[in-house]
Amino acid sequence: MTNSPSVLSEISRRTVGHYNDSAASFWAGTRDHDVSQNIQALTQAVKAQPPAKILDFGCGPGRDLMALKNLGHDPVGLDGSERFCELARQHFGGLVLHQDFLSLDLPSEHFDGIFANASLFHVPSQELPRVLRELWQSLVAGGALFASNPRGDNAEGWNGDRYGAYHDLPAWRGFMNDAGFVELDHYYRPSGRPRAQQPWLASTWRKGA
Repeated sequence: MTNSPSVLSEISRRTVGHYNDSAASFWAGTRDHDVSQNIQALTQAVKAQPPAKILDFGCGPGRDLMALKNLGHDPVGLDGSERFCELARQHFGGLVLHQDFLSLDLPSEHFDGIFANASLFHVPSQELPRVLRELWQSLVAGGALFASNPRGDNAEGWNGDRYGAYHDLPAWRGFMNDAGFVELDHYYRPSGRPRAQQPWLASTWRKGA
């Protein structure tokens, strides 16, 4: 299915509106989530020594920006939610870009790594190749990208006022490979549980030629 520009605009508007409306409760409910496994997956793949330039794509209220900063890196946040950007600036104190995922304006060959934790699944499948290529372009040669998304059977649509696309591993590999990324590793979360109780697919990628 191909969405019209007006439908894509509505997808962004409603999804961002959900996060703006729930920003305070989202921060309260997620500020103590342990995603150190994901942060480590990215930082181990980044070739540059600290302080590496890292884009937190979908930074939310700033939890992971603070963690990356505390590890000695030079992170920059990006989110489509105005309220998330405000909170992230308060909590993190550094640069946070307010940009719609479908209308990015990123510098070329600038970031050593991209941390996309629970964010890229909001990009409709028809737009994902373009968005991934824009992220590819923003990475330095050999840069790394980490992504964690709720997995599924490649269906997409609305969950309340949030739009999501839920890819399985083969489909996600296809998108990433087509965009010029080479897989380094993947795993499922939470760790230590049966696969049926691991709804998150995490993967690390290197910018290829």
